[in-house]
Amino acid sequence: MAENQAKKSVPVEEPPMSEGLRDELSRMTSTDRSAVIMLLLGEQQAADIIRYLNPREVQALGSAMVGVADLSQEAVNIVLDEFVATIKKQTSLGLGTGDYVEKVLNRALGADKAATVLGRIMPGSSSKGLEILRWMDARSIADMIREEHPQVAAIILSVLEYDVAADVLNYLPAENRPEIMQRVASLETVQPSAMDELEGIMKQQFSSSSSAKSSSFGGVSTAAKIMNFTKVDLETAIMSGVAGLDEELAMKIQDNMFTFDNLAGVDNRAIQVLMRNIESDMLMTALKGADEEVRTKFLDNMSQRARIMFLDDMESKGPIRITDVEEAQKTIMRLARVLSDAGELVLAGRGDDFV
Repeated sequence: MAENQAKKSVPVEEPPMSEGLRDELSRMTSTDRSAVIMLLLGEQQAADIIRYLNPREVQALGSAMVGVADLSQEAVNIVLDEFVATIKKQTSLGLGTGDYVEKVLNRALGADKAATVLGRIMPGSSSKGLEILRWMDARSIADMIREEHPQVAAIILSVLEYDVAADVLNYLPAENRPEIMQRVASLETVQPSAMDELEGIMKQQFSSSSSAKSSSFGGVSTAAKIMNFTKVDLETAIMSGVAGLDEELAMKIQDNMFTFDNLAGVDNRAIQVLMRNIESDMLMTALKGADEEVRTKFLDNMSQRARIMFLDDMESKGPIRITDVEEAQKTIMRLARVLSDAGELVLAGRGDDFV
């Protein structure tokens, strides 16, 4: 009996992971892993979870759920094991925090009723009138703020998802866009007087209100991220207008926009999608003047044979003019943004993090 018990306690050695499986897992993002779990839950449970996600999370997760359909069973098993292991380690869920209480009440009572309760039990709490903007389409938001002061438009653009803000900008009058973007980039805190005006608009539209307090919105980083999502021709026109208003501010926005070297931070899947859509010669030219980190990113996504041939061909090109390198990098970035807008890849830095 004791001998049998001893045998049961001997741990079973896991088989070594194949190179193909390791590569498959390395290409998976956290969103992909979440998508696997959602697919394993079943339709009703998955639908219950999706109800609590914001628009960007729904879009990202839905896209990933389609993308992981061809995963191997081994990869699915490992993702599930990791999820179970993570759950077992959870010891604190933030119970009792203001953010937790607010989310629970919003989900249980709805935004309007929750706001009333929160206003009584949590000093300084209020309904977030701006939150409803996240579920409106860009054209409706633009129609709402079209006649408002550019400062009000700037505040609203600053609280939207960056791609939605870019679409709203596209629907606003062309002559107003540069000043609005200048104000987005100049925002740091929004004073009570501006918030009062903004809340007045929201009251008219949604019959909601909130207490006025100094709030942090916008800034150069927000302006740059919004511009990352605009169409190339629209970006050129707006940035030219901003430069006419404040050349130094325009330079700061451009310095913070997504650049070719930022590609070092995107995942391998995005790099592979991008490589399939650009000419090898153009990539060679672009990488000639790129940082070592981004060059390595592209080379790591090639087979050993392809990498050797690519480096030989790039070396044989000889010296290349800086202007040619910059033009190649800009062309690739324009294509990357088009693919990103189409949902074929995700560019790190273009918006918030995903689940």
